[in-house]
Amino acid sequence: MREGIHPEYLDATITCACGASFSTRSTAGSYTVDICKECHPFYTGKQRMVDTAGRVEKFRAKFAKAEKLKAEAAEREEAKAATTPTDAG
Repeated sequence: MREGIHPEYLDATITCACGASFSTRSTAGSYTVDICKECHPFYTGKQRMVDTAGRVEKFRAKFAKAEKLKAEAAEREEAKAATTPTDAG
């Protein structure tokens, strides 16, 4: 290998949001991750919602709003049908 062109390859500690950590080597240094083998559903067999920046809650709120609008529209249609006289011929 040529001298002076490669980055330093130092010891690093990777820390997960669940609290687990392990040592490795990296050119980027130590850092944190959101999910690791200790808490990933594939390895644990347990489902877990990973909510980054409130996206899950934002989706649920949007879905609830859509359901509310559908229910209101259905009520308006029922009320309109009940008040409109029908032609009996």
